[in-house]
Order: sequence, then C-alpha cells, then structure tokens
Amino acid sequence: MQRKNAWRLRKALVVVAAAGWAGTAVADTAVAGPPSASPLQRSIDSLVSEEKYPAVSAWVHKDGRTTSLVAGSARLGRPVPVPHDGYVRAGSNTKTFTAVVVLQLVAEGRVRLDEPVETYLPGVVRGEGIDGRRITVRQLLQHTSGLPSYTDHMDLEEFGEVQHRFFHPHDLLATALAHPAEFAPGTGWKYSNTNYLLAGLLIERVTERPVQEQITERVIRKAGLRHTYWPQPGDQTLREPHAHGYALADPRSRKVIDVTEMDPSWGGAAGQLISTPSDLARFARVLIDGRLLPAAQLAEMRRTVDAPLMPGWRYGLGLFSVPLSCGGVYWGHGGDIDGYETRGGATDDGRSVGLAVTALPGTFGDAEEGARAVMESVDTAFCG
Repeated sequence: MQRKNAWRLRKALVVVAAAGWAGTAVADTAVAGPPSASPLQRSIDSLVSEEKYPAVSAWVHKDGRTTSLVAGSARLGRPVPVPHDGYVRAGSNTKTFTAVVVLQLVAEGRVRLDEPVETYLPGVVRGEGIDGRRITVRQLLQHTSGLPSYTDHMDLEEFGEVQHRFFHPHDLLATALAHPAEFAPGTGWKYSNTNYLLAGLLIERVTERPVQEQITERVIRKAGLRHTYWPQPGDQTLREPHAHGYALADPRSRKVIDVTEMDPSWGGAAGQLISTPSDLARFARVLIDGRLLPAAQLAEMRRTVDAPLMPGWRYGLGLFSVPLSCGGVYWGHGGDIDGYETRGGATDDGRSVGLAVTALPGTFGDAEEGARAVMESVDTAFCG
C-alpha cells in the first residue's frame, strides 16, 4: 500500500510492494556471525547510505541458521539504535491473511471459489460495467475481477490531510464502485485493493463475525505469531519497539513527516495488519509448509496467472511467485503503506526472509531505484 499510487505499488514498480514478499522462518532471532562481513549487511547498509531509507531491518532463516540485521537510525536526523525485528505496518501482506481465511471457509464448504460474489454479498457489487453476479470469489482473490481500486480514487497523495482520518469499509467500497470496471471479469489482471475489501466483507457475512477476529483466531493464533495484530478502531499507535516511519505530506512541497502514528482504517482487509519481519517470515513458512490450509486449498492458492509487473512474476490467490537470481522462486506478498515497506517470502526448500524499510520508495530518493534496491537486498538475503 502507499499513497494514491502507494497502495497500487507505485504504478508497476511498487506494486512490487504488493507483490513484494511475505517472509518466513521459525527459529528464534539471533545475530549470526560478524554483520560487517555479511553481503546482506553491506546491502542493507547501502539502502541507508545510497537510497536514504532512515532504517532497515532484515530477518533471514536458511541453512539452519537465523540472522537478524539492522541498519540506519530509528529516528530521522539523530542516531537512535534500530530495534532488531521491531514492529512495522505490514500493509498488503494482510491480503494473504485474508485469502487464507476465505480458503479455510472453502475447505469447510461454506464458500465456493467459482461461485459469484453475489451469492455471499447480494446486491452489494454494482456499478458501470460491474456486476457481482459475473465476478467470482476466485477472481477477487486473484485480482482478475476488473474492479477499480478504491485507493486510486482517494486523496492519499495528500497524506498529511488523511493521516488521522477514519474510513469505513462501505465508504471505501462506494468510492470504488463510483468508477467503471477496468475490464470484464476474467479477461485481465490488475492489482486492486477493492478485491480484498470485498473479501473481508464476504468473511464477515459468511461467519457473522468481524474480519479482524477471524484473521486473529484462524491465522495469527494458529500460526503462532506473537507479534502480529489488527489494530482496533481508533488505535493509531505502533507497539514498542519500533523504528519511526516517514512519508511525504504531499508531492509538491516534498515535506517529510513522521507517520508512525496514523489511522490505518483505509487498509482494512487489504492492508491493516501490524507485524514484524520475523512474524511475516514465520507466517509464510507455516503457510507454505501446509499448516494453515488443507492440501487442496493450498494447491488452489498456488495456482498462478501472469502478473505483468516484473519478468517472471505470477499471482495465485493472495500470493505472489517471484523468481530468484539463484534459481527457483519464493512465495510471498509484501506491503506498502505510508511510512513502511515490507518484503520477503518463503521458498519450498526452507529459506525465509523478512525485510522492512521505514519509508516508501521515492520519499527520499528516486522511487524506481529505491524499490529496485530493496528487491535486490531481498534477493541477496535469499541467494547470498
């Protein structure tokens, strides 16, 4: 998530954010070896020195070892130690959690993937070229619905003005449905936060319980995530410890503001969660290892279509498949929300990575170069 373009991942490159990565790992965090000699330490140091991210935190598990590394400062303009594995806003990583709950409901026979959304949300999805009777649950989760993204039509570009504003899910949906469909359902692929806003509403309609409760009970607790939570309405804070997050108040003045405290309600089931790099990594590991979904539903989640963001990228149901320079792919998501960008994922052979920076690409330097550098650090974590 990001500001206006933020949620859709800086047009196609910060969608990399959404496509990002999710992280994995199960071992307890411990610094391994001399950080200064590590290729990953050099890589995240360069994110601070060259790309001007205020702080970076990386968590890696591979070859039976777990490593936690940090760089930069937890506060802009003065030296404050960056906490290892501190809390961050997880942004679009939330989508994978939401998708897992929907697929659990599929396994329970309460939802069908190829059933129209209309079955579960009658009369809710209507607009110009938009009809819930023609959009399936699978198309929501795979971003093939053609629904416009509500974040493309909000004033998130002027983030200083909306930082502390509360948004209701139905108002966000109304914003999206006031605009025409991007394409006919099933005929294209485009990342849209509206898909997961609706997935959250579907969960609430089917279970008759709040989506945050269902994600907490069905995913967070089941996966053993001790540092992941859904902030309650009105909670604009981050738990301690954390590095502060920074964003542009607006694109014209280039004024940077502290956005550590903000109302994340515009994220909802598409991006409201708070977590840590290690918890995001653990979540990905547990998911890929088949501990959250039956085999049939995990296989559906990993059935991908082309996601034309970067060469080789593909999207399943709330999950990206991203190629690695050393061969193979990792599975994850990632997230962008003002103040924090998270990346990471898990491979089938047991490697896990979670990485966070405390600003979106373009806040302090060039957006494309900044996004590319973060992805290179993630690749180094997997392949170095």
